[in-house]
Amino acid sequence: MAEPIKIRAQIKGDTTDVKVLLNHPMETGQSRDPRGQLIPAHFIQTVTVTLNGKPVMEADLSQGVSKNPFLSFRIKGAKAGDKLTVTWVDNMGDKNSETAAIV
Repeated sequence: MAEPIKIRAQIKGDTTDVKVLLNHPMETGQSRDPRGQLIPAHFIQTVTVTLNGKPVMEADLSQGVSKNPFLSFRIKGAKAGDKLTVTWVDNMGDKNSETAAIV
């Protein structure tokens, strides 16, 4: 099972600052293990963020992104208590999703 996604969403004025930490190995497919064998590519392809079920952000990532990607962005129109859901899908079909309330 994938490790939890860490989400921090805080209202500042008329915008909400969102910070997300995605726990993932993000292997490029070019690294080698201690025996010299190539480690297969394993990376997040798509990250989707919804606010109360409506999409607000989508990102396409690739193997060029470092281990445990950190995303930071702002959204408008959110209120305290709204539900923010972050979902990722990787190139091996693994998925992870986490929901947090905006404070």
